[in-house]
Amino acid sequence: MRDTAARIRTGTLPGRPRQETDRRIAITLGHLLSLEGRARSLTFLSRQPARSVLNGRHASRLRGRGLNFEELRNYLPGDDVRSIDWRVTARTGEPYIRVMTEERDRPALIVVDQRMSMFFGSRLNMKSVTAAEAAALAAFRILDQGDRVGGIVFGDEQIAEIRPQRSRRALHRFLTALSDANGLLHAEAPDVPPLPISRVLRATYRIAAQNHLIIVLSDFDGIDAEAELLISGLSRHNDLILVLVSDPMAEELPEGLRLVVSDGTLQAQIDTADQAQHRALADMARGRLAEVLDWQRRFGVPVLPLSTGEETLPQVRRLMGLGPR
Repeated sequence: MRDTAARIRTGTLPGRPRQETDRRIAITLGHLLSLEGRARSLTFLSRQPARSVLNGRHASRLRGRGLNFEELRNYLPGDDVRSIDWRVTARTGEPYIRVMTEERDRPALIVVDQRMSMFFGSRLNMKSVTAAEAAALAAFRILDQGDRVGGIVFGDEQIAEIRPQRSRRALHRFLTALSDANGLLHAEAPDVPPLPISRVLRATYRIAAQNHLIIVLSDFDGIDAEAELLISGLSRHNDLILVLVSDPMAEELPEGLRLVVSDGTLQAQIDTADQAQHRALADMARGRLAEVLDWQRRFGVPVLPLSTGEETLPQVRRLMGLGPR
């Protein structure tokens, strides 16, 4: 497992021949790289369009870059009086101002779920594809803004970490890791216990303890009390955005649907014409969505819903208050 993660992180994982070439099912590095031009219309700076979900009722949900102390100097006519350092002024008897400069960049960490629970889609894309496309769009735009970008890509058995850097090489490593992890998702994949999302959030906390932009793209399968605690902690010290990737079937489970599901060893038949089965499945799907959406109210964390039933870029533009292109 550790060797696989290292190979994903460094882009040396041997390619597995794909049975499907449809990009709605599996993505390639070439497809992710092709999204660069389309990402230029987005922005992750603190000043957001009025209709953006990242705009709160009174202010932006994104704090933006911080300020570094540069120097103290004498007050000059025309200086902003709000910059006066009153302690130094009182001590010296002459007005002094505190000169601050904006930090050169704000590091960003993009956390992308590529577990088997994401290998599902009933209408257009697999959840894994929608998450990967949105992650690539964000990564390109953040680097283009002059900020450092890195990421965590995780599957059921591996987790690859790319620390934030302001370089095309680091971005390419992140996209390669994302493509490689996506390539491990297929119908014949072995049945293994999924990687707990709390473990991924602990790795996120270790890399981005404070003053980062953190974007987590996942269906949030397997969230628990520890994951909730980590989300709360990350949101207090960073700009945290949760992107909830879901399938239309989770929102409106069709009736009269007969499915045979398997974990590779055992099989089970699901008949949604059975009212009890339909109700149990619908309650399970809605319960997870409601729990993640409740984090928005409790922790002030913006939750951006992405559906596999639509193309990714138009959804992202709509969420960020931008018109159609």
